[in-house]
Amino acid sequence: MRVIAVMNQKGGVGKTTTTVNLGAALAELGKRVCLIDMDPQAHLTINYGIEPDQKLPSLYDVLVEETPLPQAVHRVGENISLVPSSIDLAAAEIELVSVIGRESLLKHRLDDARNDFDYVLLDCPPSLGLLTINALAAAGEVLIPMQPHFLAMQGVAKLLETVHLVHRRMNPRLKVSGIVLTMFDSQTKLTSEVVAELRSFLDSAAGKPLPWSGAQIFKSKIRRNIKLAECPSFGQTILTYGPGSHGAADYRALAGEVDGMSRESPPVIEKPVASTGNPVVAGNPNDETRNQNETRMTNVE
Repeated sequence: MRVIAVMNQKGGVGKTTTTVNLGAALAELGKRVCLIDMDPQAHLTINYGIEPDQKLPSLYDVLVEETPLPQAVHRVGENISLVPSSIDLAAAEIELVSVIGRESLLKHRLDDARNDFDYVLLDCPPSLGLLTINALAAAGEVLIPMQPHFLAMQGVAKLLETVHLVHRRMNPRLKVSGIVLTMFDSQTKLTSEVVAELRSFLDSAAGKPLPWSGAQIFKSKIRRNIKLAECPSFGQTILTYGPGSHGAADYRALAGEVDGMSRESPPVIEKPVASTGNPVVAGNPNDETRNQNETRMTNVE
């Protein structure tokens, strides 16, 4: 089972859109897919036409109430299931503050579904708090949707700091699979400059003991497409709402790339440091990774 965290702490980059439609495209390939909505805003849940409801078993119940994960899994289509979110999830960080091992709760809950799915896609919130750390602790891979803008690159650099820290302390299997360029327009000079900068950054990490040393920029670019913006309001994926659209073609191509990637775990380069019991949070000035140049992109503002 491949567990992929789809994340970017910057909002509006197509993170939920990618989770929804990549999952649907993988399911179309015959893969058993589970989507987990880790964002209290519940956009992934709403995209599938499910209204967040306190009576519906959700990720909150799994993390806080210790409900077995299979009880919160809801079938939403052929080969595809969803663990919904709820507004209660916003309080999870506070309610779990005294729980030992709270950073690894999702990882342990996923053990109950280890043989049920081929893919688990985690739609992470646009922040680097406890919910995101749980996703990184449970995942084997990180997929980063990103608009080709220079300011977006700065956000990716901060995200990689957190990935590196979790890789060292909690999850040495964690790696960055790659970056998906969304809202892509090949005609603009800015786009080509950003792609060149990203490629240079990733090339510079090759062979280094970093979780993104093997990351790629996916060949499949998600082009701007009005149908991608319209389909959530109909509770549909792009494959059902606009099966002949550019959006559907792009996500089918991306699914083919993701499914075709090597599934072998990368070699463990560093041993995780024993957890102190405190959540791993990016931005701590005392964190040793703050001084690591590898986690920062060139300032191109």
